[in-house]
Amino acid sequence: MRISIASSAAVALGLATQAAAIDPLVIKGSKWFNKKTGAQFFVKGVDYQPDITSTSQIRDPLADTSICTRDLPFLKDLGVNAIRVYQTEPFGNHDACMKMLSDAGIYVMLDLSTPTYTINRSSPSYDADLLGYYQRKVDTFGQYDNVFAFIAGNEATNMVNNTDTSAYVKAALRDVKAYIKSKDLTIPVGYATNDDADIRWQLQTYFDCGTEAEQADFYGVNLYEWCGETATFETSGYVNVVKNFTNWDVPVLLTEYGCNAVKPRTFPEIASIYGPDMTGTFSGGFVYEYVEEDNEYGLVSVSGTKGTKTADYDNFKKALAAVSPKGVTISGYTPAGKQQSCPSVGAAYDWMASSKLPPTPSNATCDCMMKSLSCVSKLKAVPTSTKDLASFDIDCGDVSTDATKGVYGKYSFCNAVERVSWVMNAWYVEQRGVDGSCDFGGFAETTKATLSDDSTCSDQKDSSSGGSSSKDSSEDSDSGSSSKSSGASSMAALSAGAAMVIAAAVMF
Repeated sequence: MRISIASSAAVALGLATQAAAIDPLVIKGSKWFNKKTGAQFFVKGVDYQPDITSTSQIRDPLADTSICTRDLPFLKDLGVNAIRVYQTEPFGNHDACMKMLSDAGIYVMLDLSTPTYTINRSSPSYDADLLGYYQRKVDTFGQYDNVFAFIAGNEATNMVNNTDTSAYVKAALRDVKAYIKSKDLTIPVGYATNDDADIRWQLQTYFDCGTEAEQADFYGVNLYEWCGETATFETSGYVNVVKNFTNWDVPVLLTEYGCNAVKPRTFPEIASIYGPDMTGTFSGGFVYEYVEEDNEYGLVSVSGTKGTKTADYDNFKKALAAVSPKGVTISGYTPAGKQQSCPSVGAAYDWMASSKLPPTPSNATCDCMMKSLSCVSKLKAVPTSTKDLASFDIDCGDVSTDATKGVYGKYSFCNAVERVSWVMNAWYVEQRGVDGSCDFGGFAETTKATLSDDSTCSDQKDSSSGGSSSKDSSEDSDSGSSSKSSGASSMAALSAGAAMVIAAAVMF
């Protein structure tokens, strides 16, 4: 079932019902500003994902009024002005929680992905279903006055051997930016990275290079190098991170910070984050994290509707209250940052993501292709082994990708079932439709093609000016989950069996 995108009229109605309780923020050059007062805005935030470990299901804290009611007094007492929320869903009603936060002067930064809908660094791809999911999240949260940013990926590339993943994430970032623009919204979209010295520079330049349409609007760093009172701005390595962003052209902030190797945490880095060491380059940050988990980073231990302060709570509150960052005004600020060139590609450069990005997914193209097939996969029923594909001898370029070379098949953005169907049909045609050639262990079936060929399919575009709507309405990152939690993720709408089929097909 295809997810329908909310109409602009519905979004406008939602906007009309929201009282203006919080000043809008705008980006100019490498800084955020309060649009109303003109003062520079520094994020004094906390990473917020309560109850993430209490269930195997995704928990959307902003759709649960009881959770917001429990946590808001703590957030106000801490003195934070923003939260980063890793997992939300474009379902349910978020009005009550978002109004509570807005009334309290708390802005919200949202990750677009979830552990279910994400780009999997182990086997990256980007399809119409994922884009549709991101679009619906924009429709759901774009109406709220305190949503000040979206994150298109969190540590999607975290090692030298998965740098190609960044091409797919950057393509998604590009398409979400286009969709936001088509809805007459001005919410920036950025990327959050781990601090891996081997690929630090390549990552930050990759997401800064290219056209304005594909450049990240801001850049986040998850940084855990400052551990304990004996560390300093210099010895912790913070100084090197800041130097890397000298004269940067978009805002940079810490999307996670707060090493817990020394306990309890006293957060000495806060004096540098909001002082002369960093305020000229960084726009503040989010401490990791609000809720206490097994990893022991939490400020508050929660159980049901009750919360209890951990040993870190008062230390963070005290450190945050002691700083008053001094910035510039929007009228007195002239941006002087320089956009970066894309990193060189190749193993010698520890970077394997081409500056040529995957195309924008189109359901219309994929639907057209499916109408031209005579052998298709049964719905979401794909082989769980590759033995039926072992004798393939076909060109699978139309459904495969090579992000290092910047080569993407014309149907590479179709969902798993559609790509598997294309592979099955190609084999069926190669075998001239002989008996048994459209069987695949009972996972495929013949069908009557309603198009004689697929020659016009690449010309088909979705009606939405933003791109695509998802075909899967189920309420299901590493990319979208907290970087210190399990790290398990799955490709959007792609079963393990389908992944094997695609992998096996592309090998031939």
